[in-house]
Amino acid sequence: MTSQIGPPEGFVPYPPERADAYRAAGYWTGRPLDSLLRDAADTWPHRTAVIDAGRALTFAELDAAADRAASGLRQLGIAPGDRVLLQLPNTNTFAIALFALLRAGALPVMCLPGHRAAELGHFAAVSDAVGLVIPDQAGGFDHRAMAAELQASHPGLRHILVDGDPGPFTAWPPTPAERPHSYAGDGVSMYSPGRSAGLGVGPATEDPALLLVSGGTTGFPKLIPRTHDDYVYNATASARLCELTADDVYLVALPAAHNFPLACPGLLGAMSVGATTVLTTDPSPESAFATINRHGITVTALVPALAKLWARACEWEPEPPTTLRLLQVGGAKLAAEDAATVRAALTPGVQQVFGMAEGLLNYTRPGDPVEILDHTQGRPLCDGDELRIVDDGGDDVAPGQEGELLVRGPYTLNGYFNAAAVNERAFTPDGFYRSGDKVRRRPDGYLEVTGRVKDVIHRGGETVSALDLEEHLLGHPAIWSVAAVPVPDEYLGEKVCAAVVFRDQPVTLAELNRYLADRGVATHARPDMLVPMPALPTTPVGKVDKRALLTAISGG
Repeated sequence: MTSQIGPPEGFVPYPPERADAYRAAGYWTGRPLDSLLRDAADTWPHRTAVIDAGRALTFAELDAAADRAASGLRQLGIAPGDRVLLQLPNTNTFAIALFALLRAGALPVMCLPGHRAAELGHFAAVSDAVGLVIPDQAGGFDHRAMAAELQASHPGLRHILVDGDPGPFTAWPPTPAERPHSYAGDGVSMYSPGRSAGLGVGPATEDPALLLVSGGTTGFPKLIPRTHDDYVYNATASARLCELTADDVYLVALPAAHNFPLACPGLLGAMSVGATTVLTTDPSPESAFATINRHGITVTALVPALAKLWARACEWEPEPPTTLRLLQVGGAKLAAEDAATVRAALTPGVQQVFGMAEGLLNYTRPGDPVEILDHTQGRPLCDGDELRIVDDGGDDVAPGQEGELLVRGPYTLNGYFNAAAVNERAFTPDGFYRSGDKVRRRPDGYLEVTGRVKDVIHRGGETVSALDLEEHLLGHPAIWSVAAVPVPDEYLGEKVCAAVVFRDQPVTLAELNRYLADRGVATHARPDMLVPMPALPTTPVGKVDKRALLTAISGG
């Protein structure tokens, strides 16, 4: 199918020779992303597609709702290629809006519920967005007031659509006029394949389908273009690896717009096999456990902190989950001790996932031995994933040695959106993405994540791995969670600061350092400062936000 428009300015496409190779290998199948829903509605029209706290929709109902909303979007003036910020909580409306935007030919920018005006303004500027889809309120926050502020500073945001009370804006869903799927004046109808395909022109599947956002632990998050071809592969291949079937029920407990619960396999992967997806806005053990048992949830995805909380909650919650067959844990490294605890408390089917919204996914496999499940972060999803592990000079390290992970492949980006200067630093001349992750590759191909290239502390001429220190400290029975961060020092350059959430009674810095000494930790790698905290600040996707942590510690 030929697109009416070309790829957006600021998008870095796959090189033609690699694109041809991915098609020849069968990784890319020429399916637009919205065909996942269209095909599910054709194959399983009466199966339940999505469930939230208020209602359930079949695949046929979800498909029809997306079509109606897409018609309304087009009649508002949203055109193929337009970027629209999508910021909705975990409800059925999120799924409707996502597919409506795809079918209108727009590029959804997948904002997270925790993003606020600074981040959304950045996304609007970088993407040149024309619209924003928000709830009226969520978690006590009025998104309409934020939208008014954004529109005042970004007049290009002409369309503000609100789920709930719209106030001065347009209500979601936009209601189409009662007329056929055709739009006078532009000669275009639905920008979608399938039943309505005869009514319009479909997208070029090598072009972007949507824009994900990066983790944003340093600086503003970047926009990650994911093409129809690569993202369909991402979701469907993940579903196959996780052995998803139509009998599974998938729980979206993390923010639905994040890559992990969206397409690894997530909502999209579940849809590809006819499985039901349940969306919740409350991942607390009390609420989530009730949801799991009510709907017979079989698969979900968590970050380590939440997985640990759920495991601990099994000690006091009266009805711990009983139906989980697969619990994916990713977003950060799950320590071996914690993996064993989670497996014992929640399900034997714990899967470690090491991946990135930029592309590469590594999974442990169902049936892997415990040694692999506890001590590795998986191996690549695809035979077409090309990995290099390099030293500081960019040379490949010896087998089994630690180095920075570089990657390219059929579902890894070739450049951030509209970010030429960043791309110069983030990619090698031959197209490998510099992940910033330090890993070690075992002879069996599985990866052990050892740290971050930039997550280090330079103390007195020595380099201290924050992750290594954190793993040592997590072994102490008094510590629930910890983050190691650098604090400027006149003499050492940087001091090592440990921000600690204690389980019950705190211990002193001297006691912690005696513990580290007993474990053989080098003197220079022990904390100079201890800051007890009630909780560690996190990014919207659940990672420790070290920038916010440093601000809290410094009081600035």
